[in-house]
Amino acid sequence: MKQLITVFLGGLVLCLSLLAPAQAEVRKDTLALRDNHPKTYVVVKGDTLWDISAMFLQSPWKWPRLWGYNQQIENPHLIYPGDVLTLKWINGEPRLVLNDGIIRLSPKAKVTPLRDAIPAIPLKDIMSFLTENIVMDSDQLTAAPYIVGSTNNRIVAGAGDRVYARGELVEQHSRQNIYRPAREYIDPITQEHLGYELFKIGDAVVGAKNDDITTLDLRKTREEVSALDRVYPSQKESIQSIFYPSSPAEAIDGRILSVLRGVRQAGQYDVVAINQGAREGLEPGHVLTIFRTGERLKDPLTKEVIRLPAEKSGQMMIFKAYEKVSYALILKATNVIAIGDEIRNPG
Repeated sequence: MKQLITVFLGGLVLCLSLLAPAQAEVRKDTLALRDNHPKTYVVVKGDTLWDISAMFLQSPWKWPRLWGYNQQIENPHLIYPGDVLTLKWINGEPRLVLNDGIIRLSPKAKVTPLRDAIPAIPLKDIMSFLTENIVMDSDQLTAAPYIVGSTNNRIVAGAGDRVYARGELVEQHSRQNIYRPAREYIDPITQEHLGYELFKIGDAVVGAKNDDITTLDLRKTREEVSALDRVYPSQKESIQSIFYPSSPAEAIDGRILSVLRGVRQAGQYDVVAINQGAREGLEPGHVLTIFRTGERLKDPLTKEVIRLPAEKSGQMMIFKAYEKVSYALILKATNVIAIGDEIRNPG
């Protein structure tokens, strides 16, 4: 009997020891609220889901868990200015509900345009990069048709002018875009060629095609079109405007390649390019943490040059992922963010 009790107690201790890490993990994964979070909030024009979540959560990118699992906010992207959000506890976790959970029936119908819904992130800061910037690898760039000249032997051309491109069109569409190579991306660690960034300078309509020469009539231009600008078809895919934040499944260890406004340092709502892409498993909506690269200094005692540890400096969200390069929007900056800073998984 004593041996049986001993075996039972030993098994109980073993079960509890196995359960403890799981329970600890559950506690670790609970949503952490900010100390000064409000109990209610009235949505105003210009808010984003990130902004609102940042008032309540220490990790704003976890906003789907804050309001994605209750019936009243079935689609968190359909929250409008004037809506009243109240923080409640449901099944042991904080949740945001509309109007304190009170549903008022009325014979009147409220019609609100979808365009007035609160977006996940400030789309105005990335819209041009969604439509006007692309990344090509060297083979794509080499194969893309290029401008050879315009009518009357003019060096440059603008809207309303006719230009000529040489090469086989990637797709036989009547509408084509004109792009200009801006920079080449090289991995700062491996020195691998990652691609070329191109920005759109205009759009054109195909007028005629003779052998490998295509006649293009320029419709709209942002800059003057000149020789060696590239011709590429309009993008087929629809513009993604809804983003569901999540952590990448794979371990990410990347670097910031560039700040797309032409400077070396970035802050909140700036767009950056990083040296990781779909090849590493990145997708639109993935959230990453930015670490400021540690400074180099000389040890006052040994005189050797050492590098200080990297410090967390912000968070970003991927909004466009190519094979080896991704564009991301900086959503939080607690320090200066610069080219070469490290990118890792959140948490």
